[in-house]
Amino acid sequence: MFKKSLLSLSLSLFCAGTLFAADLVKLSETSILRARQDYGETQVDRAVSGKGLRIAGTNFAHGIGSHAAAMIPLDVPSGASKLSGKVGIDDGVSGGGDDGVSGGGDGVEFRVLSGTQVLWSSGVMKSGKAAEKFSVRVPKKTQKLYLLALPGANNNCDHADWVDLKWEKGASTSDMNATKPLLGKKFGLVPDAKKDRTEALRKALSAARETGAPELILEKGTYHFYAKSGLEMSLWISNHDQQTTQKIMVPIVDLRNLTIRGNGSTFIFHGHCMPLFFMDCENITLEGIRFDFARPVFSDAKVLGFRDGKTIVSIDEKAFPHKIRDGKLIFLDEENRPMTPTTAALAFRKGSRNMVENTTDICCGNAASILSDGSKVLHRDFSKDGAGVEVGDTLALRTWQRPTPACVIYRAKNTVLRDVSLHSSYGMALLAQRSENITIEGTKKADARTSGVFPRPETGRVHSAAADATHFSNVKGKIHIENSFFETMMDDAVNVHSTCLQIEEIVGKDTLRCRYRHHQAIGFEIFEPGETLRFIVGKTLENSTLVKVKSARRVSPTEVLITLASAVPAGVVVGDAVENADFQPEVVFRGNIVQNNRARGALFTTPRKVVVENNVFGNVAGSAILLAGDAQGWFESGACEDIEIRNNVFENNLTSRYQFTNAIISIYPEVRQLGAQKRYYHRNVSITDNVFRTFDVPLLFAISTEKILFKNNKIFYNTDHKGWGQKPFQFRRCSDIQIRGNKVAPVGSKSLKNQKWTLNDCSLDMTPASEVKF
Repeated sequence: MFKKSLLSLSLSLFCAGTLFAADLVKLSETSILRARQDYGETQVDRAVSGKGLRIAGTNFAHGIGSHAAAMIPLDVPSGASKLSGKVGIDDGVSGGGDDGVSGGGDGVEFRVLSGTQVLWSSGVMKSGKAAEKFSVRVPKKTQKLYLLALPGANNNCDHADWVDLKWEKGASTSDMNATKPLLGKKFGLVPDAKKDRTEALRKALSAARETGAPELILEKGTYHFYAKSGLEMSLWISNHDQQTTQKIMVPIVDLRNLTIRGNGSTFIFHGHCMPLFFMDCENITLEGIRFDFARPVFSDAKVLGFRDGKTIVSIDEKAFPHKIRDGKLIFLDEENRPMTPTTAALAFRKGSRNMVENTTDICCGNAASILSDGSKVLHRDFSKDGAGVEVGDTLALRTWQRPTPACVIYRAKNTVLRDVSLHSSYGMALLAQRSENITIEGTKKADARTSGVFPRPETGRVHSAAADATHFSNVKGKIHIENSFFETMMDDAVNVHSTCLQIEEIVGKDTLRCRYRHHQAIGFEIFEPGETLRFIVGKTLENSTLVKVKSARRVSPTEVLITLASAVPAGVVVGDAVENADFQPEVVFRGNIVQNNRARGALFTTPRKVVVENNVFGNVAGSAILLAGDAQGWFESGACEDIEIRNNVFENNLTSRYQFTNAIISIYPEVRQLGAQKRYYHRNVSITDNVFRTFDVPLLFAISTEKILFKNNKIFYNTDHKGWGQKPFQFRRCSDIQIRGNKVAPVGSKSLKNQKWTLNDCSLDMTPASEVKF
């Protein structure tokens, strides 16, 4: 009895001193910047309306005011064992809003997430309901929790309040890491025909976090994942249509020092979802997995013939479910629901998969009918487009929408994808933003097709990604892409740039109000305190002063207030732009194959070292390489300072015309007042020891570029496509150009001869002849 009393007393003292000691959640400026919500500003101790927090008539002094849909990341303090608090809909919109938001919505569901699981859910709460309490255990070794507020059934939104949030400390957990790998089969993660393995995978990832295991190993096989089981999150994703929420299938979130070995497995995804997601993670390696959708967003139609100004096609009913109703071709998803209507087509030649010459994007709509033998008739004569679509060619029927990438890398450091292939996507195949050091590589040569973006061979599909294969916005450190294969995607194999903001107002001596200008690139954090801001002169695109950011405040999804550590420099005006000078990467693009795709092969806009070597660019419909930059359209900046393009093969590129594609290598910054520039935008571009196998199109086009070297290249001319009849070199306000040591084999000859180009081979605009040396 005495011993029991002492034990009880000891436990009581321990609990009073540790378990039940509570601290208010302190939301940092960084967490607020990283929050995502559809309307207004995430507020601390205030509702989104700016008024006090008030739920069902009760006032709360402390909490977070958000607006559904919203997701707020919380940093878990050391030793925290629980998060508790209350949630509810703020009275500010009950019965009709007085803050610019109409009426109460359809309610809000509040959730607390770890990086891999839903820890607590409120169910749908309605306006006027008293605040509901919650308390969740913080899983071991968790460094992040996420507060998610989802809108009601009709997506009508309400102000969502999180109040009286407190961390509760508990007994410290062991910091020792597991030394043995985790086996997927231990969690039920085993190959099985069409059985949903989503929850099993999330359990395995949760265990990897809690144990600190160095590896998660899967049995080789095919695994299926269904969107209905995905982990719902709400994110801003650069260069995409902004969706309210995303269904995450493989959430590699809040994980560190983990290698996931797929051993050559295939992951098949069913429904509209984001297959792969890295966020708030570090030192993650993913290897040996193929990712694909059971039903891709685009559909292939094989051309059978032409009749009465129309095109007869066959469409695989199983691979691309569809029906014709009221004279319209309607494609269906796996649950027989209509997909987004077709708006355009891309035409690929039978056998080669080359895009049909001069077709670009064929606007076609979805008017159609059906023949007695089941063949479909598209109400457009595709034989009239470009060089003429022929019997046996394939039309990839597409939409303009790009809702969700197949893979997103966000706030991640040291991410490696080795022998990982992404075969289809609803948007870009891979989108990386606000991250550091990304490696994509195959362990064998590119033609082994162990890494990259291309159609999975056993599907018979012609198309792969719905947009870029890989896209990097505001990434720092190094991007390394090697021994990878990229084919038949709807845009570039790689695109690297910064996202810049336009200055809307100069607010006082040290503060700027800036705006995200392109609707597909909004919301995600561009600047955080302590980072370096670079000014860009809006009219001339010239880089200007560097300053440090003191603080940043996102007041809406499209506007940010930036306070500088020093005064706004003289000469800065409304209409200029700002970029983050810290988040601009080095790039190595080596040993890859890029072929049969739309738009461009590789696009680089970064001031740090870029090496493009030992690649093959074959039948890219636009330019093989583009160096871009603008502060007026896409707002994608990062003037190139050091580019080496060497030992590549360029074969029959530029068969169609796309934005900025004026030559096989096109250097095309968009400068509104080129003549007013005092400084060139790009510089130090070296193009050496490459092989060009090409019909008569320009080899090099450049705007506002200083110091260009075109040396020791070999050019073999052919008549495979109709030539443009233009000069091989075209320069618009450029300087210090050297063209020497190159060899050319004319049409019909395999013999290379020294080529002494002259000014007659150059088109010069605002470029003195004295600036070109031979």
